Amino acid sequence: MDKKSKTDTAAFLASKSDIPQHVAVIMDGNGRWAKSRGLLRIAGHRKGVERVRDLVTRCVEKGIKHLTLFAFSSENWRRPAQEVQLLMDLFLSALDNEIKKLHKNNVRFRVIGDISRFGDNLISRIRQAETMTLDNKALTLTIAANYGGRWDIAQACAQLARRVQNGETDPATITEASLEPFLSLADAPEPDLFIRTGGEQRISNFLLWQLAYTEMYFTPVLWPDFDRAQFEQALASYAGRQRRFGLTGDQIEAARRA
Repeated sequence: MDKKSKTDTAAFLASKSDIPQHVAVIMDGNGRWAKSRGLLRIAGHRKGVERVRDLVTRCVEKGIKHLTLFAFSSENWRRPAQEVQLLMDLFLSALDNEIKKLHKNNVRFRVIGDISRFGDNLISRIRQAETMTLDNKALTLTIAANYGGRWDIAQACAQLARRVQNGETDPATITEASLEPFLSLADAPEPDLFIRTGGEQRISNFLLWQLAYTEMYFTPVLWPDFDRAQFEQALASYAGRQRRFGLTGDQIEAARRA
């Protein structure tokens, strides 16, 4: 390895940490948790909100700066209409109950996704919460609602296409970097750690662009049971991995010894 490459690699590694700066989560298993206890599915979703509160607190304690949660996918509209309405009601009540606590604890709240299908009241509450917490720095809590990774890429392409149409961008110069500013998480680092609870091992159209180099952690634990001890296991798994980003293992080890 030449001197410049060695220096660049060492600098790259120095920017990495055993604690992820961005954690993304698919919170799966609420319905199954409720069903196994003879409860309505909405009871599982309510319990899931408690787990979100716990996870936010733990992320702040750990110094994690970004937490992105997949709350409602663009495919979830296919669920029974009653369940969808109950989820919307739960989202609204969670906003009312939690947003002041988030603000008090210096947590920024925001929503990504096409929220135009939500009711006017919910949209208004979301915007108020985003405005209230805009300048908070301890943690950015991003809720993906009516979100899909393919939608995210498509809407970014549409914005870039408009720039081409207006003569602001030369199509011959378009690269990956040209598209990234238009993605929903453009102002956040890409996730370091992806967690999916509930036993499924897929990313289900979540952050398709952003998860390219993310470390994956799948657990059979249902979301309402994903407590602090379970989160610590996920963090320990992450800390034990070697992230190479295209480098070789030998390059990583040589840079660590330098």
